[in-house]
Amino acid sequence: MTETLTPVVENEGLLKSAFVIEMVRQMRAIDPYGQYDRLSTSEILEPFILTKEKKREIPIIGDPDELVIARVKVFYNAISAMIESECGLMAVPLVNLTHEGFGRALITVGKLVVMDRTVRDVHRFGFPSLSKMKDEADKVLSVALELIGQHSKVAGL
Repeated sequence: MTETLTPVVENEGLLKSAFVIEMVRQMRAIDPYGQYDRLSTSEILEPFILTKEKKREIPIIGDPDELVIARVKVFYNAISAMIESECGLMAVPLVNLTHEGFGRALITVGKLVVMDRTVRDVHRFGFPSLSKMKDEADKVLSVALELIGQHSKVAGL
């Protein structure tokens, strides 16, 4: 099950990063029956990793199921939590998707929109590797923190 996150030794530092810890925390938060309690960090994050082979298996056109939509929300919730921990202001994620898997993801801090992404093909949501997922989150986080710094009055409203 952890073949996509191997070798584990290379990912050891990555698995202990603040973002990955927050992702696991967010995944456990949406687990009402405690099924993730017995899984390792690698096993919890495995659905976010879509290698080229796995992506080929998923049809190009398809409707996302509830689990995929939950994973999209977890990703943006984790970024919002990281923004809050960095700047001390509440960051609110909003993910609005159609039943076909198209929509928009926003993160606001006060009255300031710090992230605005158009999402499509949500049924194929994932990243080639754990490090790529963290890199994407780091990019969003750095842009958001820069915007908050530039427009602190609006972010504080």
